[in-house]
Amino acid sequence: MLIPVVGGKLESIMRPIHRVDSVRWEGGLGREGQDLLAVEEPLEIRLNGQAVAVTMRTPGQDFPLAAGFLYTEGILKEARQVGSIVRCSSPEKGSADNVVDVLTSPQAPGSEEGWQRRFYLSSSCGICGRSSIDAVRQALPPLNDSSRFDPEILFTLPELLRGAQRVFSETGALHAAALFTRQGELQGIMEDVGRHNAVDKIIGARFLEDGIPLREHLLLVSGRLSFEITQKALMAGIPALSGISGASSLAVDLAREAGMLLVGFLRGRSMQVYAGSERLCGA
Repeated sequence: MLIPVVGGKLESIMRPIHRVDSVRWEGGLGREGQDLLAVEEPLEIRLNGQAVAVTMRTPGQDFPLAAGFLYTEGILKEARQVGSIVRCSSPEKGSADNVVDVLTSPQAPGSEEGWQRRFYLSSSCGICGRSSIDAVRQALPPLNDSSRFDPEILFTLPELLRGAQRVFSETGALHAAALFTRQGELQGIMEDVGRHNAVDKIIGARFLEDGIPLREHLLLVSGRLSFEITQKALMAGIPALSGISGASSLAVDLAREAGMLLVGFLRGRSMQVYAGSERLCGA
């Protein structure tokens, strides 16, 4: 696969942090200064030159984001379908930084047809515009993984996540998704203003490395456990999903149907197990 290096020159200058003038109030006194903000900009994702989606994201790791989105939405099935990923100009937007085109390989079997849905994804919702949740359920591959997880290891993961959130430590305004082995080893972390974008970035990076399905892994997210996050984890074959916050009813339903371990409110030495308790050692 001829995929341009994601950490190239353009990626290195796409700063995810922006400095702005602001006034900080403490008590009854205001003091002028500057604050660091997480950057939020639109990214148009194209497939073979045709616009598929626009997502509001934090710049950086845009190639894994595009690949991860196309994979978790079921548009791409295998890494070998990807011939290259390039940035391209967009006259109406005036910048090549925010348009990414995934070009499929002519030698790979095509399964990218029939995606005619158009998406607009805000930084807070990754499932806007989808016509049928039942269609999502039907598209999910079976979770063929009998992995079990030690609660004592799970309790250590939030601290590892927080310690690896570089941009969050400066802005306090980003979500994160971190991938861990069953033994609690951090395999990678991605940050973004959108929960779903952070998940697509971490899954997309492994997808491009032909590392899917992610058996015997756990995905930890910094926010709530929504339906779209659960769906994306299942698409990648991840048997365990946990979050610092709670879960939605649809996320719990989907995790139970799939046999996934779903853990919310993972803080300190406590957690709420919504699904898949049989995957916990000692349960």
